[in-house]
Amino acid sequence: MACYEFKLTVDGVSSRPEEQQEFNYSQRAQWLRAAVLGANDGLVSTASMMMGVSAVRTDVRSMIMTGFAGLVAGACSMAIGEFVSVYSQVDVEVAQMKRERRKREAGGAGPQGVDGGGGEPEKAELPSPLQAAAASALAFSVGATVPLLAAGFIRSYKVRLGVVCAAVTLALLTFGFTGAKLGGVPVGRSTARVLVGGWIAMAVTYGLMKMVDGTAGF
Repeated sequence: MACYEFKLTVDGVSSRPEEQQEFNYSQRAQWLRAAVLGANDGLVSTASMMMGVSAVRTDVRSMIMTGFAGLVAGACSMAIGEFVSVYSQVDVEVAQMKRERRKREAGGAGPQGVDGGGGEPEKAELPSPLQAAAASALAFSVGATVPLLAAGFIRSYKVRLGVVCAAVTLALLTFGFTGAKLGGVPVGRSTARVLVGGWIAMAVTYGLMKMVDGTAGF
């Protein structure tokens, strides 16, 4: 109990009983965004690619190879994109802190900052580009593995499509529910958005590939 009260004193948060239970969900925003978006992207994009290929090729090898290529390419793309994005964010925040520091120094502020509170200046917590990139790549790979495992051991074409759709649906529900609970947002609405979005992506990809195959005569 003593440790908990000490944390409240350091963070400057009121120690009233009704406020001790509150949690700032924005603290989870950085890693939650990378993890949830990465997993959903890996699941939906890989499953959509596999469904699209299955619209024109019925053999399991084509489906698996397409999914594996999507996993590797997508994980690399997510990692690089997240690294560049977060690094740009860090550059902007560091530049802003330097401008504020120069402004304080020009104004003759002491080392304790402009508030004159007498305490240590508040330290900024900058996001880590490497951690964000690793989280995105790992989460994407986890999501992409779901349809690959679902299709890898089934030879029957129609059964394979059904199993992939069922596995993806279950994973979408799981990711949507987990993201909503961790983010402290309404579970039903968040889960429904994730589920419907994944279904639409797979249906559109499958339908367009069917249409292209029928018109182009590949």
